[in-house]
Amino acid sequence: MSELNLDGMAIASGVVETIVSIAVREVEGVAAVGSSAAKGNLRSMLAGKTPVQGIELSVNDESKLEVSVHIDAYFGQVLPEVADRVRNAVADAVASQVGAEVASVDVYIDGLQFAE
Repeated sequence: MSELNLDGMAIASGVVETIVSIAVREVEGVAAVGSSAAKGNLRSMLAGKTPVQGIELSVNDESKLEVSVHIDAYFGQVLPEVADRVRNAVADAVASQVGAEVASVDVYIDGLQFAE
């Protein structure tokens, strides 16, 4: 998806990915957006691109946004609660800042990190 079209306004997918990324990073229990393995993607660095790792967007048939988010969580957190907080944060951020309705937020917990 290169851009999201809403009420005569086109928004680059990178803008929406950034909004989602910031919202997810602010959620209690989230250590990182994107799995640890995805960090330092050599191909992206060589190409000079800085995609938002761990976030995928698509628009369904009803023109609603579907979001997939890959995270690392902190060890000791109740993972279903972290995932629920991520879903709520993403839906709220996209609705308030973009004006788009979110159909689904799929949360993938790819790793655990220990608090420092």
